[in-house]
Amino acid sequence: MGVVNVTPDSFSDGGRWFDTTVAVKHGLDLVAEGADLVDVGGESTRPGATRVDEAEELRRVIPVVRGLASEGVVVSVDTMRASVAEQALASGAALVNDVSGGLADPAMIPVVAAADAPFVVMHWRGFLQGGNVKGVYEDVVGEVVDELHARVEAVLAGGIAPERIVVDPGLGFSKEAEHDLALLAHLDRLHALGHPLLVAASRKRFLGRVLAGPGGAPPPARERDAATAAVSALAAHAGAWAVRVHEVRATADAVRVARAVEEAREEGARAVRARTTGTTPDAEGVRGADGDR
Repeated sequence: MGVVNVTPDSFSDGGRWFDTTVAVKHGLDLVAEGADLVDVGGESTRPGATRVDEAEELRRVIPVVRGLASEGVVVSVDTMRASVAEQALASGAALVNDVSGGLADPAMIPVVAAADAPFVVMHWRGFLQGGNVKGVYEDVVGEVVDELHARVEAVLAGGIAPERIVVDPGLGFSKEAEHDLALLAHLDRLHALGHPLLVAASRKRFLGRVLAGPGGAPPPARERDAATAAVSALAAHAGAWAVRVHEVRATADAVRVARAVEEAREEGARAVRARTTGTTPDAEGVRGADGDR
């Protein structure tokens, strides 16, 4: 999932893609680099960001969604407003990515349910105006899993089909670096919720903290893409459905390598089973030299 921020104030690339034509071109470039879908957002969710009004968010987002969809791009819309989601879906968006999981706008779930669209439910504890809101945990993995489960149940009760739900642990939202790292270390617990998993770690603060080391100054957001690619590979290995990133090529390469290693491991395991059971590897579907099973 490639990111197109149509904002002047996003934490990593605010203002770079604020013009509609430039934003559409950037989205097409992300697809050329390997993005399977493009996430378009018109409101920054960085800590302390001031919300834009509805009319301005619509002005930023809808032309970009329409432009990318007209080029055949699979588009998700990153919004907490039902009106923006509704118009984006009508303009060709295929998925709604709501960082509040439907909590910020009570009309969101009915809109998504009526459209029968996929819906990303992120772990969210409130707007981040004024800093890291409610970022205290005794057991961050257990609490995030429990709170996401409760939110998914509410979304299901609101009429969104279970096969349309994607979950997101909300890295960086009301979480410190140690919380984000713990969640990445236990993605299997999030898989237990039974829905596809989106991991959105790209350029976030916790990566800056890791790269800086004890007492060091975190590198700027745009210097965290190699670290993002590392997280993407780990998330892919752990079975994530998608990773949301600003710089696609490095992550696409990292995910391809992770997948190749996983396939090699699976083929090795099949070969071992074949030797112990007396069957041939081909009988178990090992890939041949041409890549066919």
